[in-house]
Amino acid sequence: MKYLSKVAADYPASGIRRMFDLARQYDDVIKLTVGEPNFDTPDNIKEACVRALHEGHTHYNPNAGLEELREAVAQRYRHYSEAYTGENVMVTVGGMEALFLSLLTTVNPGDEVIIPDPGFPNYVGQVMMVGARPVTVPVCEQNRFKIRAEDIEKAITPKTKAILLNSPSNPLGSVLNQADIEAIAEVVLKYDLLVYSDEVYDRLIYDNGAYFSMGQIPGMQERVLIINSLSKTYAMTGWRLGYIVGSREIISNMPKLQEGIASCVPTFIQKAAVEALVGPQTAIGRMQADYSRRRDILVDGLNRIPGITCQKPPGSFYAFANIKSFGKTSQEFAEELVMGAKVVAVPGSAFGSMGEGYLRLVFANSDENLQEAIRRIDAFIRKGCTT
Repeated sequence: MKYLSKVAADYPASGIRRMFDLARQYDDVIKLTVGEPNFDTPDNIKEACVRALHEGHTHYNPNAGLEELREAVAQRYRHYSEAYTGENVMVTVGGMEALFLSLLTTVNPGDEVIIPDPGFPNYVGQVMMVGARPVTVPVCEQNRFKIRAEDIEKAITPKTKAILLNSPSNPLGSVLNQADIEAIAEVVLKYDLLVYSDEVYDRLIYDNGAYFSMGQIPGMQERVLIINSLSKTYAMTGWRLGYIVGSREIISNMPKLQEGIASCVPTFIQKAAVEALVGPQTAIGRMQADYSRRRDILVDGLNRIPGITCQKPPGSFYAFANIKSFGKTSQEFAEELVMGAKVVAVPGSAFGSMGEGYLRLVFANSDENLQEAIRRIDAFIRKGCTT
């Protein structure tokens, strides 16, 4: 393939997609693979989009996004810093472009970016796309799947430019508390680093837990780029609306790069996003309550199955189950589960080498599907099919 770029040739294949394709070969499968809310977008948001279309909001808008949306986002983060205004906000095509644009604006070829392992697979690919080197830091079950400041510091070299944090975590469901974040902030200041804070699951916290961001620490706002989207919180995955919150110096350089990537996010979608942020927020609480109940159904059920153990995640909608007792690779185990139990999960190895011996299962599904998935997995294992 002589015409392929090195980036295209080397970009890591998706282990999630591999399981998705395998599942298509079987009927009556229960898919616990895709990190997507199983709710529809709230009606008030959809109605705002329709109004915007009828009002003619179908033309170009500023590269950085509509002023009213940028101000609405800034308002949401005023408890991080009273200094945030619309000029601290960049509107993007989903959270993925928010990360890519953040990297493109701040990283040079040859720089190193520290990422968690296990971690979201596209972190590796996106760092590679800007010519930088992803450096993984192990995240361990015995630490409740939380990345630690001391492990980050061990990975720092003279080439380290930034750290990518993800809390709540995909795929781990772990949440960094204030003490965790403050310890990492000390490392950031010591080595003069930048932080990309992926906060797309920040509203999916359970058991009355509180969310804490490095962007809330006084004096850190100039070196933290907050990455978020409306996808998970408002069940808007297909709308592709994300944003970045950060220092004006960095944010002000993003619109010219957006001009060469996507020009702008569709105007009518941004109008709907304003409604999402400033309109009624009751749907979030209802979805969160359903996720919490479904988390318990899945995790409690998994822990009743011989050979499987699973910590209860305090955030996101992912469970990361330990299957090491079966003596198989996570890919082998996941494939056998599809063929024998007709339940699709993602092998932990899809999220990095530290994910070997685990499965990621998504509990953004119906109570009935989760209960049936547990029944099928349990029956399959008790038959001795995985030994």
